[in-house]
Amino acid sequence: AVSACARGPYSHSSRTMQALKTSVASNRGVSVRSSVRTARKGVSSLIVRAKVQYDTIGSAYANALVSTAQAKGALDAVHADIDAIATVMRESGDLKNFLSNPTVAEDKKKQMIAKMASESGFNSYTVNFLNILVDQSRMDAITEVCDAFEAKYCQLTDTQVATLRSAVKLEQEQQFLIAKKLQELTKSKNVKIKPVVDESLIAGFVVEWGSSQIDLSVKGQLDKIGNELMATANSQ
Repeated sequence: AVSACARGPYSHSSRTMQALKTSVASNRGVSVRSSVRTARKGVSSLIVRAKVQYDTIGSAYANALVSTAQAKGALDAVHADIDAIATVMRESGDLKNFLSNPTVAEDKKKQMIAKMASESGFNSYTVNFLNILVDQSRMDAITEVCDAFEAKYCQLTDTQVATLRSAVKLEQEQQFLIAKKLQELTKSKNVKIKPVVDESLIAGFVVEWGSSQIDLSVKGQLDKIGNELMATANSQ
């Protein structure tokens, strides 16, 4: 909003004119700051609305793919494809930008999808689905589609998803043992581990699922000791 300058009788003395100029400058400064704040709020609001829109679109397409895959008995195969696609999209910004770029011809995008599908051995239902996203100009929502599909798949298969943060990359056997223990703990039919390297942990690992957490990291132990020392010092 633009603030208006106060109007009223005034003399044309140099002191009064200087005061008026100062007032106008001050009001302009407030006006500019106010406009910047308003613009920032507007941009934040647009980002939030866009995120909600993409999440809604992603959920709708993911539900359609889940239904088709279930009906054709290909849910696990399609899930493996979507999991691979999600990984590629996270690791290759160039590929994601290429497929979501509205200026790139549809046939070029489909050629890229065909090449990716051939190299990865994608299920035909997955390939058809990706081509539909291209036809309907929705490849820009591929990340949200993958996220929504994963959530739906885990819900249908009673799969507990856990994030495994470790100071160094853990071997597959180590991840398997942790997943097995977590499965026993949560009583879930399946457990999926998402490994993340977090050097700040120093050593050890942290397992997070839902609102629960198991912290077996050196950093966690040091934080615990620090909190206990602080509590002891405060009680004295």
